[in-house]
Formats: sequence, C-alpha cells, structure tokens
Amino acid sequence: MHDRALYEYAVVRLVPRIEREEFINIGVLFYCRKQRYAALLYHLDEQRCRCLSNDLDISQITGHLDSIQAICDGLPEGGDLARLDQTERFRWLTANRSTLIQCSAVHPGLCEDAETTHRELFDRLVL
Repeated sequence: MHDRALYEYAVVRLVPRIEREEFINIGVLFYCRKQRYAALLYHLDEQRCRCLSNDLDISQITGHLDSIQAICDGLPEGGDLARLDQTERFRWLTANRSTLIQCSAVHPGLCEDAETTHRELFDRLVL
C-alpha cells in the first residue's frame, strides 16, 4: 500500500454580487505539505458567470486569479505574499473575505498523489 498524505483544499468561488450571496465554483486551491504541493486550478466559463451578473469584467477577474496563482506558486510577481512559506501562502489565500473571489471552508483528505487528487477534485467540483 502506498503512503497516504494529508491534504487540504478550498473551492474558489466567483461571487459577482456579494449582497445576493450567489456564487459559481471556478477553481480549487490545493495544499499537501508532505508532498510539497500547492497549486490553484481554475476555469472561468464566461457564459455561466454571466448568468449571475451580466456586467462582469472578465479580464479583471482573470487578473485576480492570475495574482492568486502567482502567490500560490511563490512567483516574484506575487509580491511580498509570494515570499511567505507554502503553508502561510495557502492560509492567507483561503482566509475569509467579502470580495468578488472567495474561498469555501478548507476541507481535509488523504491522498497518494497530490496532483492527481487535485485534478479529480477540480473536475468534480468545477467542470
């Protein structure tokens, strides 16, 4: 039997009109300390998003998601937050906020391969 590792994930949601509390799942943030894996997978279905709000700025949303990606990956364009260690970056990214892009509660699980499990969650929860 393969060694299983603890992972955590949060669903990334687009909340076009915060006062209505409606959202669309657009991504999954995933973190597995043991395998040193932290990543964001996202997909923005413009037609679906416009069902909740017709006046969305898709390029602005994509820019925000790209910033989240850079922070998660620890890239220089992620600024000071990207310099935090992997655990701190994941915690910061999944903190509660009232913004256009929000995360669900963090959920734990066990996996053998973090990247495969991340993809499976993304396929099931977003696509």
